[in-house]
Amino acid sequence: MTTAFEQKLWRTYRWICGVDEVGRGPLAGPVVAAAVMFEKGFTPDDKLQRVADSKKLSPQARTELAQLIHDRAVAVGIGEVDVPTIDRLNILNATFLAMTKAIEQLVLQPEFALIDGNRYCGAPHIAFETVVKGDSKVFSIAAASIVAKVYRDKLMSEWDAKFPQYGFAKHFGYPTPEHIEAIRKYGRCDIHRKAFKLSALGEKSASRQGISK
Repeated sequence: MTTAFEQKLWRTYRWICGVDEVGRGPLAGPVVAAAVMFEKGFTPDDKLQRVADSKKLSPQARTELAQLIHDRAVAVGIGEVDVPTIDRLNILNATFLAMTKAIEQLVLQPEFALIDGNRYCGAPHIAFETVVKGDSKVFSIAAASIVAKVYRDKLMSEWDAKFPQYGFAKHFGYPTPEHIEAIRKYGRCDIHRKAFKLSALGEKSASRQGISK
């Protein structure tokens, strides 16, 4: 992937960040967003040209690329929203909050944000553009998707050590058959989202706005 999308905006802005999140769809764990900003005119080398939508990369490739992104980017910000806040706000608003936190964590103030998805509400002082399927089109958004995925997977692996019966290190909280069966057997633990109901367990559906990944 190249920075062709960013190159057009660099004619007007110097500091442009890409923003993406991971963790809207899981039944457990936080939603995490990352914001990644490269120097104006940045051109990825051969190694970074492998940057792509995190879902299309192997775990090893994501880990290697995440380190390269941290090394080469001007700034990287991480925004994390915990389960009680997700339950209180709903997942869509929690996602917006995670994105805003990620932008605010950047050590340099961006002038423009490229955000994965079709809508965003937050950081009103920054101009932004939403890009549908941005993680497969925009280099800085794809980079953010990788950073967010690696960060969240690590968190869920750490939770797996505390709650090994659920298999968080394998499914990272997503509603796999094995995960649903574990909930059926053991009930929900502290990091399960209480507002997310499972029809497979005979629970009435609750609001799960904005779930896609």
